[in-house]
Amino acid sequence: MQAALYEPGGFYARGERPAAHFRTSVHTSPRYAAAVLALLRQVDAALGQPAQLDVVDVGAGQGELLSQLLAAAGPPLAGRLVPHAAELAPRPPGLDERIRWAPVPPSRITGLVIASEWLDNVPLDVAELTADGPRIVLVDTATGAERSGPAVTPADLAWLRRWWPLHRAGERAELGRPRCAAWAEVIGRLDRGVVLAADYGHRRASRPVAGTMAGFRDGRPVRPIPDGTRDITAHVAIDACAAAGVAAGATGTLLTTQRAALRALGLTGRRPALRQADRDPAGYLAALCRAAEEAELTDAAGLGGFSWLVQAVGLPVPESLAGLDRPPAGVGQEGPELVPELSR
Repeated sequence: MQAALYEPGGFYARGERPAAHFRTSVHTSPRYAAAVLALLRQVDAALGQPAQLDVVDVGAGQGELLSQLLAAAGPPLAGRLVPHAAELAPRPPGLDERIRWAPVPPSRITGLVIASEWLDNVPLDVAELTADGPRIVLVDTATGAERSGPAVTPADLAWLRRWWPLHRAGERAELGRPRCAAWAEVIGRLDRGVVLAADYGHRRASRPVAGTMAGFRDGRPVRPIPDGTRDITAHVAIDACAAAGVAAGATGTLLTTQRAALRALGLTGRRPALRQADRDPAGYLAALCRAAEEAELTDAAGLGGFSWLVQAVGLPVPESLAGLDRPPAGVGQEGPELVPELSR
């Protein structure tokens, strides 16, 4: 997966445009950026409106989200924003010159970090339970044929036992330890602020027994053959990442759904009153379009079913989100466990 996505000739390394192959919340509607901007304003207020406010997009694609945030922020906030795109692909031509472009996030961050559909592309291995214990699944890059490989490492075995135990021969797990490490590394870069991961996710009580590895190319699902011609993705063990964030220094944790979070940030999907159509037809149509976009972003059977992991460092979780959920058991937070399971 590492070679297929990020090494020379890999899908992202050569500069493929994600929007040409699959649709994310960022591509669906600028209403997503409006919700992120609402969150950014809350973080800014909690930080005391610093002279420079970092906003970092990890896995920035073509910089669409940062561009939308800069356009919508308006003065005086836009003048204090320091936008960073953390992206391995080359900088796209014509991008707003205010956006800083680098393969990794800044080493010191005060502000908001967004990782929208990034963790699902952090490379991992797949393990299958055999008569000899969990073994790595190897894939022929030309045909997609699979065979059993070496035993999982002791570190991955410990991760499996805690987060994705296998019980029957043939069951598979996606070894999420690299994603936990990647998430913890981002948390460790924050001096003060908030980090948001929005992604397809699952929790320990409902891991998929056959895994979730998938491929996408030209807007269609394809076999996840790691040949560099397609995006390869797998859902995220989001509770394991939450625990890794706490271990890395997160002082507040929220785990909820995109539907609940976006609604709390003002995206209701509510249709405008029909009487508006008579007195303001253009305004009615614009409001109707916004409502349709918000409904798609919050659809529980689609994008609204995404997991939102929000972790704060040196701040409380933003007030508008704080009452939505409590972190799952095992992530170092006290209080009752209220963790509705996600479905896709």
